Amino acid sequence: MAWDEWEQLKANVAESGSTGMQLNKLAADGGGGGSGVAGDLVVNQDDLGAVGHDAFTLYEDLRTGTDIAGASMNKDGAGSTMQAAASLKAHGFAMGSVLELTVDVWTSQSKAVLQACAHISNHLDYSKKLHAEDDAKIAAVLRSRDGMAESVSELSKYFK
Repeated sequence: MAWDEWEQLKANVAESGSTGMQLNKLAADGGGGGSGVAGDLVVNQDDLGAVGHDAFTLYEDLRTGTDIAGASMNKDGAGSTMQAAASLKAHGFAMGSVLELTVDVWTSQSKAVLQACAHISNHLDYSKKLHAEDDAKIAAVLRSRDGMAESVSELSKYFK
């Protein structure tokens, strides 16, 4: 955004007399999307498993395919990119320091994405397991007269 555009936007807000902030919220009539049922969050085991699996697959692809610190490590543990940076620096090229910085930033960002994928995968695995345990506990408590688990349609009658 250009500076002139920013100044124009500020002037428009000042003219309208509104400098407050408005957060999105559910409309007073209950509208605003969804099914209209308050708290209609639904989590399916298959959904959790699929997203967790995708996060794990992405983690593995990044871990094996991302050139963290450069490929072809030498005896000192420096990859080819860092070796090139050292060689450029040794020959007086400013590009060597810039290349080192690039590898450092790339390595840092790659590791951050790897950690995020691992956290997502682990959390969803945990959530899936926890929901399954909760479902088993609830099923053990809610039984019909014949000892079978109460059906969803039967339970729904209590919430109308």
